Amino acid sequence: MSVSSASPLTPLDYMAAGYWQDFLAGRPVAGGIAYETELHACVLDESLESLQRIDTLLSQVRRDMVKSGIWDESTLLVDEYYRNFLVFLAFYAGRVLAQQWQSRPHWYGQFELRKRYSELPLITDDFYQHMAVGYNDNNAATDARPLFFALEPIGLRLFGHIDRPFDAVQGGQIASGLYQAVKTRLPDLSDPSSYHTNEVATPDATQSVQSPITPNAHAETSAAANLHEQLKKAPVSHPVTQADRVVADTETASAIATTSETSMSAAPLPVENHVRPELSEVTEVTSPVTKSIASAKTSPTPEMFTQLLIELDEIEVPQTVGVTEYQKACKVLDQFEQHIAKQDKPRSQIVFSDDHVEAKNKALQTLQVAAETGNTAAMLRLAMYQLLGEGLTADNESDKKAAVDWVKQAASKNDSRAQRLLSKLYYQGVGVPQDMANGKYWLEQASDNGHMEAANLVRQWEQAQALITTQKQEQHSTKRYQLLFGAVILIALLILIIV
Repeated sequence: MSVSSASPLTPLDYMAAGYWQDFLAGRPVAGGIAYETELHACVLDESLESLQRIDTLLSQVRRDMVKSGIWDESTLLVDEYYRNFLVFLAFYAGRVLAQQWQSRPHWYGQFELRKRYSELPLITDDFYQHMAVGYNDNNAATDARPLFFALEPIGLRLFGHIDRPFDAVQGGQIASGLYQAVKTRLPDLSDPSSYHTNEVATPDATQSVQSPITPNAHAETSAAANLHEQLKKAPVSHPVTQADRVVADTETASAIATTSETSMSAAPLPVENHVRPELSEVTEVTSPVTKSIASAKTSPTPEMFTQLLIELDEIEVPQTVGVTEYQKACKVLDQFEQHIAKQDKPRSQIVFSDDHVEAKNKALQTLQVAAETGNTAAMLRLAMYQLLGEGLTADNESDKKAAVDWVKQAASKNDSRAQRLLSKLYYQGVGVPQDMANGKYWLEQASDNGHMEAANLVRQWEQAQALITTQKQEQHSTKRYQLLFGAVILIALLILIIV
């Protein structure tokens, strides 16, 4: 892939710089852009954490589109406002990665890609292959690195499911979201040759890199790919009898939940000649998880566990054991979850073939191995299936008890995701007796360990408590003033009578 001479700035380089300058200045991006207000609320400070906030927004956009009945990839991709939104996010991911590598980027359109990298199997009509970012051609070592097709993880995040596979141009598996996609391309600080500094030609130039694909990358995903092909052909129709569905995450039993849960309301998104989907309100985009009030379509999975899956993907908690087993299990289980999310019926009514059930059980067994070694993410995901009545045994009560034990064990290891989930279990009485005090305790523990949603709730709860205290004090003062005023009137009357 090497090129002998340095390349000048490309048209996309200028476009990337222009998009960013317009965004920072608060000017409309050329052609208009959907979700511009929400993007400003995401606080795009060119940090890795900002990519987590973007992924949260993308997840919310996906849920709102599904609930509003306009989750139509082909329709949305012809809308200029929506396409500009995706392109802007791709450019931004390149900026973030450029900060990490400190190297000059070059954005290439498909015409340039075909000319410079003729070996790439590009598909002309594939929007997600229309642009990619590479490194400064002045450095032969960096030029040897694969390109980063930044639109691929965005598309997978928004539209990926069992019947809509996303095939990476350069092979391997596409990450679902920008945070993971960029994270896998970060420089190895232990290898000095992988980190270098180049003088960037313009202050707005960006860059990106992708780790080389190893031979094992394809072998790792072969089982998941086979399952994908089978699930595409498997009908999902008639109901079966399973354990009762766990109630959705309403937290109505808690005064905290009813008064201070952060929410993101979503009005139906109109489909016109130009589809311009916009979220109606974003109150706390910086929170790792936000909720939607829209209920046009009921999710097959309770909100409690929908949020858990998002947090497992977006909130990073370092794991020292069971990582390979957890990732292997998730590659299979994620495909089931994507397929289930498409259904307009409870999970208990979704049926899979015997082969699919066997594949899922093998993944659960692998997940249990990871949990038993101490991987807290595996503990939480395994607990989710047990609480849903989808564990490896038919004993629901035993499974629920084991599930709570897994969550408690993960919470005791200071996993903020586990602590937040445990607080919900106590507030709602799911798998445990309802206990407000314990719910509040674990909510505060999650907050102390950096869980942003929990921190927001604790802060709002404290503000509510302060308001109540102030009101009580004011009421007490008012009573005192009333008594004093009454005494003054009484004395005045006595003086008048005496005089």
